[in-house]
Amino acid sequence: MAFVVFAIGAWAQGVSALEQLKADPRKAYGTDYPYTFTTEKLTKAPKGYKPFYISHYGRHGSRYYWNAFLYRELDSLLTMAHRKQLLTADGEAFYEKFEAAKDELSTGVSELTDLGWEQHQRIARTMYNNFPEVFKKGGNVLAIASLSGRCVISMSGFCQELVQCNPKIEIREQSSRFTLDGVVPDDRQNPVRRDFPSPKPRFEQHRDQFKGVEKLRETVISRTFKSTDGLPGNLHHIGSNLINLYTSLPNIGHEGMMGNLITDEEVASEWEGANLGSYSWLFPRQYVVIPILQDIIKKADAVLDGSSNRIADLRFGHDDRLGPLHILMGINGADRDPEDPYEVKNCYQNWETCKACNIQLIFYRKGRNNDDVLVKCLLNGREASLPVPTDSYPYYKWSDFRQFYNDRCKLSSSSSHQTDK
Repeated sequence: MAFVVFAIGAWAQGVSALEQLKADPRKAYGTDYPYTFTTEKLTKAPKGYKPFYISHYGRHGSRYYWNAFLYRELDSLLTMAHRKQLLTADGEAFYEKFEAAKDELSTGVSELTDLGWEQHQRIARTMYNNFPEVFKKGGNVLAIASLSGRCVISMSGFCQELVQCNPKIEIREQSSRFTLDGVVPDDRQNPVRRDFPSPKPRFEQHRDQFKGVEKLRETVISRTFKSTDGLPGNLHHIGSNLINLYTSLPNIGHEGMMGNLITDEEVASEWEGANLGSYSWLFPRQYVVIPILQDIIKKADAVLDGSSNRIADLRFGHDDRLGPLHILMGINGADRDPEDPYEVKNCYQNWETCKACNIQLIFYRKGRNNDDVLVKCLLNGREASLPVPTDSYPYYKWSDFRQFYNDRCKLSSSSSHQTDK
């Protein structure tokens, strides 16, 4: 059975990570990668089954950089280098474009961009068009978001589009301490916040075996500056800031600002090491998001037992919750936790935690028979595998799904506490 599930996962992912990267080097931007839309042919449901309910978790859309330090530090660095005539010709061109945009950048720190709004509107319309049976009669929807403005506005864009698709849909939007456990359980303002251990991925014990390429920082520095003597910051930090700005630019409408200082192919050449960093960051947080998975199960149960009449539950949060949820659920094998660092790329790719990334669980049943419910998982609009036994991929029996993940939440908590001790 384990082999069958693994084989399904490999088939679902289809093309290898490195082949995908070769086809689209921008995927190397990882969590900065803007959401892309493709036409996906979804597998027809088994005979007689119709979708009736959707449970969703989405990251906010494209935004300006998440903190002000990047823009401030680059402003100080470039201004000083300009005054000391330490910039190359390409560096000077970059400096002029950065200076022209810096007021906008510093004002926009962490806020959603127009692209972020449009991403969520299009995701909502795609959901509506893919599963019209869920929405055609209208009905009640609950949407919850973190207390972050970019998540609230993402939620608003998504919900407005659903209502435009069908004005009979009634949506309650909520960004409140009362609902934090279902979207950002570790928020300090969550009144029922719990502490969870932080397990390390197994590959960390063998990380010294990974021989990745790390030349881009030096390359971009040499293209930008004639010399860095007397400039603030160490070279590693300067190089990282320049790369972080570059990968963020498509999200804020400033592509081309850095000219030829960096190329997508160069970023892609170092992706595998960056992906290891993402897995190291997200893997330990998987237990933190157990309340989100429990919220998904609880709300679906309420729909099935008739205590809730909602047709959808929507959640809007952050990459450091959706990424761990992706791992906790083992979507496309993300929970495999390999010992070999070179295997990590085959179970998790950080571009799947891109801007506006989302997990959708689509529920199906025959007539109104709640004893025979199927569920399908979509990751960023594509059918995804789960580590739950099934003979009808991509469909899973809800009873199996529910039992598997209830057990996983319990086992994860107990085993992590033992490890922590």
